[in-house]
Formats: sequence, C-alpha cells, structure tokens
Amino acid sequence: MAATGKATVVLKTVKTIAIQFCPFESNVRSTREFLAMVASSKVRATNMNCEVITTVKHDKSEPVVDITYVDGERLVMKGAKLTSTEMLGAFQSRCIAKDPQAKAAAKK
Repeated sequence: MAATGKATVVLKTVKTIAIQFCPFESNVRSTREFLAMVASSKVRATNMNCEVITTVKHDKSEPVVDITYVDGERLVMKGAKLTSTEMLGAFQSRCIAKDPQAKAAAKK
C-alpha cells in the first residue's frame, strides 16, 4: 500500500465502485489493496454520494473492479493481472481527466 502515500484518491467524479472477488484465490491481493484505498474514511469523505459496493464470492471468480463515473462512463479493471499501483494509476488518471480542478492542480 505504498501508493497511498504518493497519490491522494479523490472520488469527486465517481458515482459507484463495485468490487468483487473470491478471497480464497491467490490473485486477489491487488484488488483487496485497492478496496482498502478507496474505502478508507478519508477517501470516502471526498464524495459522500459515491457508493462502494463489495461482493465477496466463493466461486473462484476473477477479481473485478467496476467503476462508474457521474457522466456514465465505466472503467472495468480485472485485478488478477494488475498490481494495486497500476489499478490506482488508471483510476486516478481517469478521475483527473474528468475533473477540471484536478487538471489545474496536476499542471502546477
């Protein structure tokens, strides 16, 4: 979870984050770390209307993070082949692209 110190997660442009995984599989670590990052109280305070939905399954399914933005666009990440840093990077770059204030802050 070293990525949390470097990047601040802002859920301003996010409507829902649906995370599903089977906890008994060996490839869910990055998905669980991503869940810990976006479900923290500090991050959740950036958008109280954002729903974080966690579905824990026991069917050997692939870990999936499905993010829906307020403009209707979706970002689906399959966590089996990604690290939590890669997932957070993709998520943050999309959030910054959708938020004009974040774009201005990133340029400084």
